[in-house]
Amino acid sequence: MKRILLLITCAAVMVACQTKKPSYKVTGIISGADDSVQFVLQKRVSGQIVTLDSAMLLKGKFEMKGGAIEFPEMVTLLARDLRKGVSFYLENAEITISGHIDSLSKAVITGSKTQDEYKSLQESLGKLNSEYSELYAKYRKASEDGNKEEAAGLEKQMDEVENRMTEVQKDFIKNNPSSFVAPSVLRSISYYLEADEIESYINAMDTTVRKIQMVKDLETRVEAMKKVAVGQKASDFTLNSPDDKPISLWSKVGQSKLLLVDFWASWCGPCRQENPNVVKVWTEFNKKGFDVFGVSLDRPDAKDKWVQAIKDDKLTWTHVSDLKYWDCEAAKLYAVNAIPANFLLDENGVIIARNLRGDNLYNKVKEILGSTK
Repeated sequence: MKRILLLITCAAVMVACQTKKPSYKVTGIISGADDSVQFVLQKRVSGQIVTLDSAMLLKGKFEMKGGAIEFPEMVTLLARDLRKGVSFYLENAEITISGHIDSLSKAVITGSKTQDEYKSLQESLGKLNSEYSELYAKYRKASEDGNKEEAAGLEKQMDEVENRMTEVQKDFIKNNPSSFVAPSVLRSISYYLEADEIESYINAMDTTVRKIQMVKDLETRVEAMKKVAVGQKASDFTLNSPDDKPISLWSKVGQSKLLLVDFWASWCGPCRQENPNVVKVWTEFNKKGFDVFGVSLDRPDAKDKWVQAIKDDKLTWTHVSDLKYWDCEAAKLYAVNAIPANFLLDENGVIIARNLRGDNLYNKVKEILGSTK
């Protein structure tokens, strides 16, 4: 009996020794490129590009091998010096990338379960993306032609498509709690969600998925959002005006019945498109008690562009910035990760609405202050 037990134990040890350690292998089969092309595998970490591996193409093929990936993550395969690449989810698996060098972004990727989940989501959004692109092209033309009525109608249609896209993404998160794609999807739509809704999606995710840094960042964001949710008193901050004078938010609270804290930047296209709407509301309701406190997320070397944008867009209210781009202290305090973003405060500094744009801003201000006519 002891001999049998010993044999069983030895066999178990041998099996354990033969078990492969988790690792990844990326095989590229790329046509249309010569052997001088080097491929690099990169990922973004804290805003910086990190190279994971590299390989030279040999007879239309390359291989990259690496140690265990803790969690599936989005990476980019780049053909160095050719400015061509494709992004995909890397995980502990044998992954094959097949395609032509001239259309590398459309390469076929197999072997990654997470990539398959991501592809399925993109296919679900495909028709809506196309619909949105067509509407946007018409919207731009109408805007360029000065056809405001048509542009406004198209903008509403675009908003409807965006809402449908968001619903598809929400369904994906709900139906795929164990997918490592879900946190990325949640992060992308978190701008449109309230803190408790984001938190509910996080709580429904599998324990392993909740361990990744992206989810931890979302949890931190939720806590920040709770502090600036509707019904909360607005947190104070102080930044410099264009003429370098420090101005605090609370120095403006109470001077008007409503104060819009408006996060924007000169480089932000959607912000510049929204500015005329804010100007319209300010012009019509300023004398009845509406004012704006503009907070710019412009870059450190772009003060001139910030000042010029204020002038060009006729933004005749108070403006401040620390010119730190996305490191703006006020933006972090208010959990702003996309612009335009805004918070509407009453005369006591209580947040009564957030992220009001276009007609929604106009109607909310009119509801509170009444018609100017």
